[in-house]
Parts: sequence; C-alpha cells; structure tokens
Amino acid sequence: MKTENNYLEIPILPDSMRKASNNILETIGNTPLVRINTITKDLKAIVYAKVETFNPGNSIKDRMALKMIEVAEKDGRLKPGGTIIEGTSGNTGMGLAIAAIIKGYKCIFTTTDKQSKEKVDALRAFGADVIVCPTNVEPEDSRSYYSVSSRLEKEITNAWKPNQYDNLSNSQAHYEQTGPEIWEQTEGKITHLVVGVGTGGTISGTGRYLKEKNPDIKVWGIDTYGSVFKKYKETGIFDKNEIYPYITEGIGEDFLPQNVDFDVIDRFEKVTDKDAAMMTREITKKEGIFAGNSAGSAMAGLMQLKDELKEGDVVVVIFHDHGTRYLGKMYNDEWMMEKGFFDKKGLEAKDLVNNNTNGKLITVESNDSIANAVKLMNKTDISQIPVTSGGRIVGSLNESLLYSKIIANPEIKNQTIETIMQPAFPFVDISAPIDSLSAMITDQNPAVLVRDFKLDKTYIITRSDIVNALTK
Repeated sequence: MKTENNYLEIPILPDSMRKASNNILETIGNTPLVRINTITKDLKAIVYAKVETFNPGNSIKDRMALKMIEVAEKDGRLKPGGTIIEGTSGNTGMGLAIAAIIKGYKCIFTTTDKQSKEKVDALRAFGADVIVCPTNVEPEDSRSYYSVSSRLEKEITNAWKPNQYDNLSNSQAHYEQTGPEIWEQTEGKITHLVVGVGTGGTISGTGRYLKEKNPDIKVWGIDTYGSVFKKYKETGIFDKNEIYPYITEGIGEDFLPQNVDFDVIDRFEKVTDKDAAMMTREITKKEGIFAGNSAGSAMAGLMQLKDELKEGDVVVVIFHDHGTRYLGKMYNDEWMMEKGFFDKKGLEAKDLVNNNTNGKLITVESNDSIANAVKLMNKTDISQIPVTSGGRIVGSLNESLLYSKIIANPEIKNQTIETIMQPAFPFVDISAPIDSLSAMITDQNPAVLVRDFKLDKTYIITRSDIVNALTK
C-alpha cells in the first residue's frame, strides 16, 4: 500500500502483537551497555562498552543511515524509487542498504581499496552496486571515492547522495538516540565518553546530548596517525603534511567533516595501526565481544589515557561494528604477520620450543598403515606429523593431505604411510631467528623441525606456535 506521497506504507501490527517488530528497521537502537572487566582490570574507573553490533546491520551506522533517509524523504530530496549513492567505508552503506530494501530504493556505493573484502561482499549481498576506488589520492581527485560518488549523483536520474560527512542528520541521530540511551543506562553517572572519530556524527551527537545533561562529562576522540583531527583540535591548523595512508578502518580523515564538532570533543588521542589491531583481537580474546577495528582503536586510546582516570569514574566506549568485517585483516594471523604487527625482534626458535607444550616429538613409521596414522593424530590432537624410518626422519603427513586422499579413496587407509607421505619438514637449529621460521612455514610446508644438537632433541614448530608466541 502507498501513502498519498507515494511512499511504501508499512502495515502496523495489532496491540496483541506489539512486542514483535513490523520490519527490521524497528530493531535499530537500544543496544546493550556491557562492562569491560579483564582489559581494564587495573584501572580505577569502571568501563562499559556500548555494543552497537546488536543493530541489524551490526554497526552503529544503522542509526544515522535511517535518520538521513527519513529527513531526505520529508524534505523531498529522496523521492520514491530513487537511487541512494554514497561514499562509505562499509558500515554506513550497510545501514543505507537495509533501509533501502524496506523502503524500495536502489543503492550504489563507492568505497576504498583499504576496506576489508568482507565489507564489500556484505554490501553486495544486500543488492548494492559497489565501486572500489583508490585510497591514496586526494579527496578532490576524480578517482577518489568522494568524487566518484558525487559524479554519479549528477549523472543518474532521481539520485540522492546522503553525504554522511556533512549531513547533520548524522549527528542528530546520535543526539536523539545514542546519547539518551547511554545517559539512561548509566543512570546519569557517566563521566567519560570515548569514541573513534571518522565522520564525527557519533561522538558529536552523543557528546552534545551528554554535555547538556552534565557539562562536566569529558568527551575523548580517538584519532589515528595519518589523520588531521588531533592537530587541528590543538592548534587550529589543518596540516596536509600529517596526511598519509594508514591501515586502521573507520576512524580518521584527511579533511574536516561538518559533523565533527570540535567544541564538543575535549581532546583527541592518536593510536597506531598496530596498537589498534592488537587491541581489536584482545577485546575478543579477553572480553568475548567480537568487535571491529575502531573498537580496538578506542580501547587502545583509553588505555593510553588511563592515568587520567580516577576512582568513581564511569567510562563508556563505543564499539562501532562487528568483528566479522575484519576476518581477512585484524583477525587473520598471516595478515597481521605481513603487516609486521606481531613483533618478531629478538625471538628465536628456542623461545618457541620453551612455549611449546607438546613436549616429546611424536612420529609415525613409514611402514605403518595410514589408518594408524589417522588414529594417532586424532588421539594426540595434532594436524601434522613427521614420518620416520629406522629412527631417521624421511617424510611428513598433514591433515589436509590425509583428508583429500581418504575422501578420494577410502580404501587407501590400509596402505602404508610411505605411499602417500610428503617430503620431510625442514630442519633448523634451535638458535634460528623466528623470522626464518615464519618464512619457511607455508601452506605446502606447514611445520618446521627445530633441532637442539646439544641435548640431542628435536621439536616441531607450527604456524600456531609462532602466532601464540608473538601474541603473548
């Protein structure tokens, strides 16, 4: 059914079914406030996370995406059947795409090649067209995702660009929703709000509401190296020399969005890409909250400022989005190693041997059956194993090889191991640097044998052993 303005009208459920939602958009907001316990155990303050992953698009951007659309519908900028065109790092696009499905709009999004593949795939899953643009160009460059989205808005009939950076409906959504929720959930006891700053809508709208309730509340914005916010706040100077590519997603900018209200934000704290990535993983491991990269930045920034907190302070940190958007990045061990975020300096093979709880090297004889090898690997919970003959290591088996061989021919289980074994894992001395080990471990060669010639002992080191040592 259409209204007189030709908008799609959503039927209202009877009172008896009021607890149910009429559509997915009604589930936006009212996200939980969850206490952070382990990471902040040494802090004097109580720290809570506002976990925005409970929104239907798994991010806080659902709030302002819907608000921008509703305002544009009312003032006539967005017309029925129109096309929404926006430059997005992924989360705003998701919120817009969900609302567009319910309200009957098409979506075209531009994003940067810095964004995770998971974000792009998610946008496409919701029916949006996604154009990936280069990151390392000026905003005014015709190739930038800002410029491409602006060009498309002009070229496509009945198109509307929300422009989340300068559209003040963005911060208004948080003034009307996020701020009041936090005030109510903390019973007005909040003393500090900590938020990663990108478009500026979340921190400015939420902070403005909270400061109106209590002017003494401190609002801390988390910035990243390569972004202009911190220096501009402190000096009033827009320094282009501060702009350079960075890895952290969702925060920082190379221009000044109108949604960033520097009067509301008391201070900025910069966090490195590495510290943001490492903290992102820590939040999941230590708090059980599968949060995204900007949550890691915000928590790392808070920990850098921990000495400014006192007994009785109540801190709320915004966790913007969900960890599934970063499975190929911050939650991927190989990606973390490639970026140098796992510190390898000074570590040697002997350090991994000392951390390896597997103890004695487990092997199988080359003339034993494949079935027995499978049983041994299952019993000892290992995924790769050296193969010996007369006490000498002559080959190797790994779980992937066994799986593929047995699936192809189940009867192969009765054959001897030597018929399918792969080359032996390479040997290194116990004093070998960890860089050498990590370079030797590949998909085709999943382990390295470490030899302690003085003690006449051999150990096996896998990729997981290296990761465990680097992340302790």
